[in-house]
Parts: sequence; C-alpha cells; structure tokens
Amino acid sequence: MSILRTLIIGSMLVLLGSCGSQQKAVQPAGEPIIETEFRQLDTMFVSASREPEPENFTLPTYRASHTRTHDLMHTILDLQFDWEAEQVLGIATLTLSPYFYPSDEVTLDAKGFEFEYIRLKGSNRNLEYGYDGRQVRINLGKTYKKGESYTLEIKYVATPAASGGSSAITSDKGLFFIDPRDEDPDKPTQIWTQGETEHNSRWFPTIDKPNERTTQEMYVTVEDRYEVLSNGVLESVEEEAGMKTWHWVMDQPHAPYLFMLAIGEFAVVEDTWEGKPVTYYVEPEYEADAEAIFAHTKEMLSFFSDKLGVKYPWQKYAQVVVRDYVSGAMENTTAVIFGDFVQRHKRELIDDGNDRIVAHELFHHWFGDLVTTESWSNLTMNEGFANYSEYLWFEHKYGRDYADHHLLGEWSGYLSSARGNLHPLIHFGYEDKEDMFDAHSYNKGGAVLHMLRNYVGDDAFFAALNLYLTENAYTAVEAHNLRLAFEEVTGEDLNWFFNQWYFEQGHPDLSVTYDFNEATGQANVTVEQIQNPEIMPAIFQLPAAIDIYKANGEKVRHEVMVNERTQTFTFELEEAPALMQFDADRVLLAEMQDNKSSAQYLFQYKNAPLFLDRYEAVLELRGEQSPEAQQVMTAALEDPFWAIRVAAMQNLSPETAANAGAMLSQMGSEDPHSEVRAMAFSMLAELEDASAVSFAQQAIQQDSAYSVIGAALQYLTVLDPEAALEIADDLEQHSSSDILLAVGELYASTGDAKYLPFFKKNLTEVSGFSAIYFVDACVELAVNSDLETSKTVAGHLNTLALGESISPWIKFGATRGLNEMRKAFEQAEQKEQQAYAETLLERLKTIKASEKNPQLISFYNQMLSDIKP
Repeated sequence: MSILRTLIIGSMLVLLGSCGSQQKAVQPAGEPIIETEFRQLDTMFVSASREPEPENFTLPTYRASHTRTHDLMHTILDLQFDWEAEQVLGIATLTLSPYFYPSDEVTLDAKGFEFEYIRLKGSNRNLEYGYDGRQVRINLGKTYKKGESYTLEIKYVATPAASGGSSAITSDKGLFFIDPRDEDPDKPTQIWTQGETEHNSRWFPTIDKPNERTTQEMYVTVEDRYEVLSNGVLESVEEEAGMKTWHWVMDQPHAPYLFMLAIGEFAVVEDTWEGKPVTYYVEPEYEADAEAIFAHTKEMLSFFSDKLGVKYPWQKYAQVVVRDYVSGAMENTTAVIFGDFVQRHKRELIDDGNDRIVAHELFHHWFGDLVTTESWSNLTMNEGFANYSEYLWFEHKYGRDYADHHLLGEWSGYLSSARGNLHPLIHFGYEDKEDMFDAHSYNKGGAVLHMLRNYVGDDAFFAALNLYLTENAYTAVEAHNLRLAFEEVTGEDLNWFFNQWYFEQGHPDLSVTYDFNEATGQANVTVEQIQNPEIMPAIFQLPAAIDIYKANGEKVRHEVMVNERTQTFTFELEEAPALMQFDADRVLLAEMQDNKSSAQYLFQYKNAPLFLDRYEAVLELRGEQSPEAQQVMTAALEDPFWAIRVAAMQNLSPETAANAGAMLSQMGSEDPHSEVRAMAFSMLAELEDASAVSFAQQAIQQDSAYSVIGAALQYLTVLDPEAALEIADDLEQHSSSDILLAVGELYASTGDAKYLPFFKKNLTEVSGFSAIYFVDACVELAVNSDLETSKTVAGHLNTLALGESISPWIKFGATRGLNEMRKAFEQAEQKEQQAYAETLLERLKTIKASEKNPQLISFYNQMLSDIKP
C-alpha cells in the first residue's frame, strides 16, 4: 500500500470515529500519526478555535501525453545540404487534418529554422505565422473540420544545433555533419540523424511527438559519390551533373522521431529475407565483415516473427554504421543506425559479437515502431521489450545458461542505478524526458517482463504479446494496453502485478532463512521483506517456487505466494532436506540474502540445475579454504558454461591455483571459449607460472581470437619479456584494441621512451575500457621519462580530452591520464615537475568546465572532486 493511500484510509477512519463510533482509528506502522481533537459541543455555545496554519498544496508533476489537435497524415521532404554551413535546405510538404475539434491554426515543431515561405499547397499566398525559435504557429486562413485535410508547403533553412543531451543520447542536435577536416583526416564524410526523443524537428518541421504517426517520402540530393539511406523502399535514383537525387518512400505510418537519414561513402552488402531487402551499410574496409558484424540478422527476423506470431511488418530491413554516433544504436523504422563500435573485423567478433544490440534494435520494430509509447513517461513500453528480446534471443540461440548470465547483468545494472535514482517504471514525474533513458526503462522493464512470463507461462505470455501487437498495431500505447491483453488471454485480473511493478517504485529486499525440525518433521522457509517502506511498498506480492531436495538429488517443487512482510512456509518431510531453494526459477528482481550454509552451497552447485544456482555457489564459496569448497572450484573449471569456468579461475585459492597450472595451461590453449582461454593466461601470469610459455607463444601464432593473443602477450610480458618484445614488432601493426593494449603495456614496462610514437599513433585507435588502460600505459612511460617528453604527451592528451568528436572512452582516458600525471608530479622532488603539475591542474579545470557529455561530467565530478573552479 502506498503512503498516499494509507493516509487517505487513516483519515477516513478518523472521520468515522468522530461520528460517535467507539472504534479506535489505528494508524498503520511506519506512517505519521494523524492527531485529531474531539470536542463535546454545547448546542448553545461554541468557542472559537485557532485558524490552521496555511499550507502550500501543489499537484505532483505529471508529464501527460501530447494533446493531439491535428493529425499529421503524410510528410514529403525535398532536401539538399550546405556542407560548409552545416545547414539543411528543405521544402516540406505536410498533409494534416484537425484531430477532432475544428481549427483555423496549427502548431508545428521546428527548432532553429529560417522560413522562406509557408503556404497552402497550390497557392502563391503566404500564410501568416508566429515563430519563437522552437515552434511555428500557422494561421490557416480558414477553419477546417475533422475529416477535412489541408496541405502545407514550407520552404526553410534549418541549422541543427545542440542544446543538451543525456547519458544515453549525448546530443539533441538531430542531424549531424561529420567532417574529416575537423580533427581526423581519415574519418569519412557523413550526414546522419538521431531523432529520439524530439530532435528530428531540428531538420524538418513536424509534430514531433511519439503519439503522432505519418507516412513519408524523402527526395535527397547529394553528390553522386554518396550512398543515401532512409526509411521505406527506394523508389528511384536520378543522376544529373554529378549529383544524385534519391527518392525513398515509406507508405506505412510511423512516429516522426523514427524518420532517418544516413549519407556517406558506404559499402552496401545486399541480401533478402522472405522476399524483403536486407542490407548492411559499412565503411569499405569492413565490406567483407558486414555479415559478421550483423550476424544472425535473418535468423532473428524469422525467430521473432515466429515467436510473436506477427511477421516482421515493414518493407525492408537495413542496418548502417556511422562515425561519432551519439547513442549506441537507434531503431529507426526499416533502417537502424549503429555507432562504429560494432564495426570490427571477423576475428575481433569471436565470442564478442553484436547479437545483443542487433536483436534489441530489431525487436523494436514490433515494440516501439509498430506499437509506440504514447509518451516518454511510458518509454519502457519500447525499451523494456527491446531489452527482453536480448534474453529471448540468447535463450534460443545459445541456451538458458547464456540468457541467465545476461539477465544477471541486467539485474545488476538496475539495482546499482536504483541506489541513487528510484522512480516508478511508468514515470510521470520525470524532470527531463531524456532522463527516462535509464536502467529502469531498459533493465527493469525487461526483468519485469521476465517475471510476467514466468508467472503466466510461455503459451499465455506469447499469446498475449500477439494480441497486444495485433490490437494496437500502428497506434500509441501505454502499460494498461499490455495489461488488458494479458487479462484477455489469461482471464485473470493482473492489476496487482502491473500496479506494483509498473506504477510503484522499487523492488523487494528479501532475507530468506531455512530450518528443519527433526522432532516434528517440518521444514520452514521464512521470507522477510526488509525493503524501506518509506520509499517503496512495504510488501510486494511475489509468486515463487520453492524446491526441496533430498540427499540423493531428488526434488519436490512447491508454488507459493509471498504477500506478507514476514511469512513462513511450512512443509512436512520424511527426512531432513539437503537443500531448500527459494525462487527456484531464479526470476525475481530482488535483492536477496539467502542464508545458506557452505554445505548447502556445495550441494547446490552439484545438484541445482540453473546457471544462477551454480554461479551463486561458486561466488559464495570463494575464500573458503576447505577441501570441499576447493573441490567445487576445481569442478567448476570444467563447468559446461564458460562464465562459470571464468569465475572458478578467478576464485581459486592460491594453493589450488598453484596445483592447477597444468589444467590452466590446457584451458589457455584448448578451451572452446575465447574468454576462458584469455583468462587462463591472465591467471598464469598472476601466478607467475612459467610452464605455459610455449602455450602462450603458440596461442599468439595460432589463436583465432585477438583477445587471447593479447592475454598471451601480457603473460609473456611477465614471464619472458624478451620473447614478448621479439613478437611485439609484428603485433603492433594490428588494429585490435586487445592487442594494442597488450603491446602498450609491454612497451610501458620497458621504461624506454623510444616507444612513445607507438602510443601517439594509436591513442585514438583503441576503444572501450582498453582505451583507458592504454592511456595509463602511455602516461606511465611518459612520467618515467624526462619532463619534456611528459609535456609532449600531456599536450596530446589535452587535445583528445577537449575534442568534440572523440570517443567518450578516449576522452575519459585522456583526462584520467592527465590527472594521474598531475598527481605524480605534485609528489615529485624536482621543482620543475611540481610547477608543471600546476599547469596540468589548470588544463583539467578547463576540461572539466567545457565538457558537455552528461555521463563524462558525472565521472569528472567524481574523479576531479579535489579540483575547484
């Protein structure tokens, strides 16, 4: 029960008491006491009471869905570009009709425009309008009724400019010109768009709201060396005087934020699925890798179509990779844009492919594009489904262990986020719509769907999704549409589930204890909900399974419903159980203290069937020095799932690890999963076990995965640095981040400044976490050299940290590197170095003050907390 509802009920009880009832109004535990003064009133005389203190009552923030006054039915855009001025030169032809009420004016979103004219199509008379720089309010010259359409023709110049962003979408510029002259001459020239949330109205006038829908056409004129991709089907390409005009037609309605453009010198790899075009747009260097970059796309199209019972509903499916993208990827209808982090060669994709993000964006074409959130408050109706598609795909393609390993990461991401930012999944009170792109809308949304699937069963779950999609196709939806579909299929009132998971905030925090009374033959499982009732429900209603195991491994399942703050479930048993397992299906989104003994975890690893059972046992037994616990760790080195083999390696006791050298060497050369092979070499390096030198050299020469080659080189750096240096000359020509990082750490360990040109050449080539550690190695080498060398390196890092089009990983690594250099020089004995630390301090102040990426700003505030403006 929410605090609000509790207070209302408490007040009602007090009022009932004042009407003469002898019942006492009892305020629920944990709530503020409502004091009420009762008086026996004399009919002849009533004394005056004090006026109550005035209070400022305000309604809570409510971010409503956009009120539709006009229906945008069709959009035609005729576009050219001024590349130098970074402007869009456009003519927009928009067909609209009043939504219900008669109207003689319409308001369009158009941010940063200059209008040459606005008129009704076919007329030479300009319409009157008012413009505030963000919206244009147009007087139509007459009143139109519902069902009467009119067509506007708007000639304009748009100058897309950013005014903000979020950690998920770092810029709201809408349309981006990528110009290699800016910083990197090797960067391709491109134009691409990012419309979500309401950023497409920076390059064409529209009603830029998620509950709007329109069909579209685009005529795009560019130099003939460029490919142009947009939504829908390519109708024609006309060439004239070194220019091409591309005509793309989208005849199915979709939301304006899903309009897209990508223009560049792409290699286009073409395929088909059930007669529909499937195309991959990549940089020419990656043409041979395109199908590996977007691996399993066609298989996913079939799997999701079959699973949902709704065939992929659009005319084509295209995927394009662009430079300097401001988000991970975007599900623009029929044409998904990806950041260039997905663009890797086949060997770099071994055991680390793009399945997750490819599945996510593809599933949006049902959940987000076909049915679309009616407001950003309901964003999880898009993103929660897309996140859950990742689980569905992994389960189908790689098995449940793989899917549950992924789910564990999703839970972790949400729970970590919830510690500092708790709000309902359907969040009407957000401060900024960009804030909705968080671990609630994504991670929690997917986890809630997983619980719902477990509760109703697979058949009902997918039947309800089919009903939801077919009943709501081409419309805007909210959570209640989903609830009604599930209630129609199951026949059950599911308000309790949707209220607590979608409209309340938080998650249960459970303490679970187990005991067995030999005298009575009774086993007890006690579940206590210990979450803070002041910020989330005191009681969650949790359907759960309890498995009770006999010593021989046989189990009996009991289905229970947790619906009390503290609740004990009792079972009659013929013998003492070897293990009792609450939430045996491992589906609850909850923090849980599962109070089991080491012996029970030992039994759990050997007998409970799921990945999370085995993984939990390995983690809970880490640090245990008993022979039994280490026996589990050794057994886990041969677990069928690779992540448990990795976890077991990381948690071996020193003694067990020392005795497992031969096994680790074998795993480094023979394990089927590259991450296990790489971890084996890392563990051998940590143990300083020299027995695997020949295995490492063999891996460097023969292993197909760059990650393993990098780990093997790092092993040689520790055990045989001379051999490592002999090999490094050949390896430094690779573009793999794993290999470049390993070579960089090797060169840093020599302390020889002659290797600094290698770092300067590759500082912008290393991606992800590797970029941070690569900068660390560079800084280590510089600081151990002379001051002038350090200044040269610092200058280069400063340029990267301030670069507008530099990867956030590299920017963060460069800033962190400068900060580490500052700290080192502050503690140095030489006055020149101490003085240079002051220079670095001023540079860091400038970097911190000029950064615009919200996520980097947050990181910098933590990392540079000792630096005041």
